[in-house]
Amino acid sequence: MESSKPYHIKTISQFHQLRGLPQPEHPLISVVNIEDITRVGDDAKHFTMDYYSISIKRLPGAKYKYGQQDYDFNDGVMFFVAPRQVLGFSLPEDVREASGWILLIHPDFLWNTTLANLSAKYDFFDYSVNEALFLSAKEEAILDNIITNIRQEYHSNIDKFSKQIIVSQIESLLNYCERFYHRQFITREKANDQILDRLDKILTDSFDSDYLVHKGIPTVQSVSEALNMSVSYLSRVLKLLTGKSTQQLIHEKLIVKAKEKLSTTDLAVSEIAYELGFEHPQSFSKLFKTKTNFSPLEFRRSFS
Repeated sequence: MESSKPYHIKTISQFHQLRGLPQPEHPLISVVNIEDITRVGDDAKHFTMDYYSISIKRLPGAKYKYGQQDYDFNDGVMFFVAPRQVLGFSLPEDVREASGWILLIHPDFLWNTTLANLSAKYDFFDYSVNEALFLSAKEEAILDNIITNIRQEYHSNIDKFSKQIIVSQIESLLNYCERFYHRQFITREKANDQILDRLDKILTDSFDSDYLVHKGIPTVQSVSEALNMSVSYLSRVLKLLTGKSTQQLIHEKLIVKAKEKLSTTDLAVSEIAYELGFEHPQSFSKLFKTKTNFSPLEFRRSFS
């Protein structure tokens, strides 16, 4: 029976060994050409790592699993994995057509630099693989050029300037990725509109059923999971489309439902609070006042 525990790769050197690559020239940073990988092995099809992985991959017939999503890498996309995130994959028997590159960075390399907290600075490290970055040929060429510069720098004689130069190149790479993701949010208009429609349905279904009584008000995390998206990706899409956060949109739907109950029923405020998923009526009244400038009773009196 296959173990459910992921295989853990501690070092970049260990990754090189697992993939049949020569030992890295630098223990804390490495650029790997996908086509140079000579061994995939069966021991690391579901794994975690102690380092960052940034990659552009084209693996015809391969399936990658990141979080709860499967992704087909036939066309080649870019994605980002932070330390300790679980990544799984299945490969075809013939990987001779595989291409692309992987940039491996150990957190120790970034210590005491502007990128020391990399995944906090760039939230796309929390995106899942179905939210990968799709690049145009021109965009990919820009990133390939930066990767070439990084590789050339650590292949050269290391001196006191080397680390800062490499860190600057990594920061440039990630800033371009930030720009390209923003472009992707804009250009994927149809997909983004579908996200809004799905979000509205999830919230409407929750507020029109007994979901709130049994499970409470939907959280940002639960909504993101229902949409099969990461919290950070959903937040960025909604901010771009509506100018509002996921939490604000949940609260908007909640207030609409509260107003409906206050204006069309004789339920006590405490009963309405309970039906809307609040444990304490005071919490409901406080939120309602914050969002409408009226207490629930003041709002109800306006209809009398």
